[in-house]
Amino acid sequence: MNKKYDLIIFDWDGTLMDSVDKIVRCMRAAAADVGVADPGIAASRHIIGLGLTEAMQALFPTLNAGQHARLTQAYREHFLHKDQTHMPLFPGVDDGLRLLGRQDYLLAVATGKARRGLDRVLEETAMGSLFSATRCADEAYSKPHPRMLEDILDATGVAPQRALMVGDTTYDMQMAQNAGVAGLAVSYGVHTRDDLLRHGALACLDTFDEVCAWIR
Repeated sequence: MNKKYDLIIFDWDGTLMDSVDKIVRCMRAAAADVGVADPGIAASRHIIGLGLTEAMQALFPTLNAGQHARLTQAYREHFLHKDQTHMPLFPGVDDGLRLLGRQDYLLAVATGKARRGLDRVLEETAMGSLFSATRCADEAYSKPHPRMLEDILDATGVAPQRALMVGDTTYDMQMAQNAGVAGLAVSYGVHTRDDLLRHGALACLDTFDEVCAWIR
């Protein structure tokens, strides 16, 4: 098989896992706990993909560092312990990733999640062994900074032109461009098809099965 890419790097939330509703619920609950204005559904969806610190700064720009810290702690408490919203993998993700692995693609994750959160879902989904490298926003700069991708490229020894970033946000596409990596978008996440294509996505696909077919 003549492969164009050796390494496929996936965003997690909104790309592999249908976790958007839970993230939005937890963000709004955190605001209520701290007693600040509800950011609303649309704004809470739009910041998914950023690191938590950057997300709080974007959603609540007039608050001080202490208030951001309280919001962050409240959000984590809801996400890890209080909120029980189901977070399934999107259809085709489990089988698709395993098929790509059998076809000798290296797989990786670059996510705005914290390490604790990613390790938890990797364990719950039994998917940790599928990935050669993972990088989180609390280990590097938040998207769209290229550091997470640069770290993954260093860890796997793959050149940028042989890697592909798959994500659902403009932050993913900008990060890919900043790292010299190609970007492929999915339409079923949080940012619009037009925005994703405008930010450099090679294509914007509607299902994970289409993603796998496009890669192969």
